[in-house]
Amino acid sequence: MHAAVRAAYFTIPKMNRLNTKTLPQSWVAVGISMLMATCAWAQEPAAAKAALQGSAAAGEKIAQSGSAGGAAACASCHGAKGEGQTGFPALAGQHAGYLERQLSQLAAGARQSPVMAPMAKSLSEQERADVSAYYASLKLPVKAVRGPLPGKNDDAGAWLVERGRWADGIPACAQCHGPGGVGVGKDFPAIGHLPADYMQSQIDAWNKGQRDAGPLGLMGAVAKKLTADDVKAVAAYYQRLHNPAAAAAPAKP
Repeated sequence: MHAAVRAAYFTIPKMNRLNTKTLPQSWVAVGISMLMATCAWAQEPAAAKAALQGSAAAGEKIAQSGSAGGAAACASCHGAKGEGQTGFPALAGQHAGYLERQLSQLAAGARQSPVMAPMAKSLSEQERADVSAYYASLKLPVKAVRGPLPGKNDDAGAWLVERGRWADGIPACAQCHGPGGVGVGKDFPAIGHLPADYMQSQIDAWNKGQRDAGPLGLMGAVAKKLTADDVKAVAAYYQRLHNPAAAAAPAKP
């Protein structure tokens, strides 16, 4: 068994590592897809590994002041330190390879966004690598923490993040995005700090074909099975996991 596949297998909760003879075919298919995706990420082709080397120092200048090609300062929307703002996701601590690929897809039209596509097109390949290196150098605002495996009385968010909903073919978020949603490599970004409205906007984008479906089409397939209540529950669970005091505080009138 390939090392990456073996590692992925042993992150799956014991309840999901059942004899495949006892599982519906849909469960088995999703499990195999997850393992193959992890293996594919670990065995990136040499061409992908030869991507441009980004300069965090050069990227910081673009992020704070914009580019010569006309791209606005990233900080104006994504925050002074990539912490994110309403409607704009946090970028700090994301994997450089993930950020660079998203910028390239936006520039090429493979990912659609009326705001970001023009910005990405204004950046050269090297500038995209530089900006990605800069944000990857910043501290990710969430940590690799994992809650206890949920029991029958726990809410949907805990189940989806830690166990998944295998009856619908939905793997646990943690199995791809890591404990606490800290992200795994360039294929599975950090999601543990994303607000529900941004998560939902991306689910909608996958469902409309406005985003690449990800390794083996895994996220595109999962997005079709998640309801708006599921997305809210996942975001709320991550908030409780990383900032329990804030999550427990009553809402202001």
